[in-house]
Amino acid sequence: MASPFNPIQLGRTRLRNRIVMSPMTRSRAHGPAASPNPLMATYYAQRAGAGLIVTEGIQPNPIGQGYPSTPGLHNRTQIAAWRQVTDAVHARGGVIFAQLMHTGRVGHPTNYAEAYHPEAVAGSATARASQAPLETRKTPATPVGPSPIAAQGQIFTASGLQDFVTPVALTDAGITQTITDFADAAANAIDAGFDGVELHGANGYLLHQFLSTNANQRTDKWGGSVENRTRMIIETTRAVAETIGAERTALRISPGNPLNDITEDDYRQTYPRVLTALDPLGLAYLHVLESTDPQFTQDLRQAWRGVFVLNPSTPGSRTGPEHLRLVEDGDSDLVSFGSLFIANPDLPERLRTHAPLAQPDMTKAYGGDAAGYTDYPTMHGDLEREATA
Repeated sequence: MASPFNPIQLGRTRLRNRIVMSPMTRSRAHGPAASPNPLMATYYAQRAGAGLIVTEGIQPNPIGQGYPSTPGLHNRTQIAAWRQVTDAVHARGGVIFAQLMHTGRVGHPTNYAEAYHPEAVAGSATARASQAPLETRKTPATPVGPSPIAAQGQIFTASGLQDFVTPVALTDAGITQTITDFADAAANAIDAGFDGVELHGANGYLLHQFLSTNANQRTDKWGGSVENRTRMIIETTRAVAETIGAERTALRISPGNPLNDITEDDYRQTYPRVLTALDPLGLAYLHVLESTDPQFTQDLRQAWRGVFVLNPSTPGSRTGPEHLRLVEDGDSDLVSFGSLFIANPDLPERLRTHAPLAQPDMTKAYGGDAAGYTDYPTMHGDLEREATA
């Protein structure tokens, strides 16, 4: 029987335990050019006791930003700022992957830190990061997606909740450039000191939108059949693996998850195709965000030969100590925890010793300053405000 507190090999990196800090948007990238700041370095360093930290979603290009004050990895300022974060985590013996998240149609023109016209920008993200700034425009841009179909619902902006807008459908050239941007952002992540990257193919964002049967109404090679709708996520993952190495590349999926107005009528046919294409690459891990079909999760577990990370379905609750049994029973190699890591910077130690768990104040989860971010004490009462020192 495996213990969640035993080490495990993840690609070229050995993790101290099998507890993962799940990616969580916190909207505190208040540094210049949508970059992280010292407060973010403190936040992640406080949680370096996790076997693996997966960062909040990081946009691989400016148009990939969905929410206010989320960070990017597509320019020199951002690379240097993320180095502060990775150095702080590594100084405490932690391992940290960058989650690359392009939100696609889940965005709003007023939320972009900077906007640009895709056709006006030449070259890769790496080239852009090493050159003087290219032409940008400060006027709002329109989100992009697989098809010009707006998601039903609203998104938070600096002006309050606003309806999702109709996205601009990516051209074939735009899709190719977006795949390149993901690969280049992955290279930037390695330059910034990350141990690897996790591609966000879940929760109704761009890669998930291409998989869906409602957001993707294309009739070209990127839409229609299962083969065509899976092409974007497969090609993006391959491109990243070729750029930084498969052992430093991971993927997150959420089969059947309706978040952000996603419909997947044939997810039981879609995801086996994705796994069949990607399993031979030898990726660092597959991260499954379970939603409505636990039996299908176990089907995926059996189909995936590599490391399997599970964020279990917890309707009306959150992942807690009882879910450590998923590792003990062999249902997963690692288990990821979300909101409990917000209020418990030393969560693995609390779980190991059966210590009381603090509950997060979710009214302070997004935006703001240190309150509700770096001011949660450890179980010993220590408040590590200077965790990066």
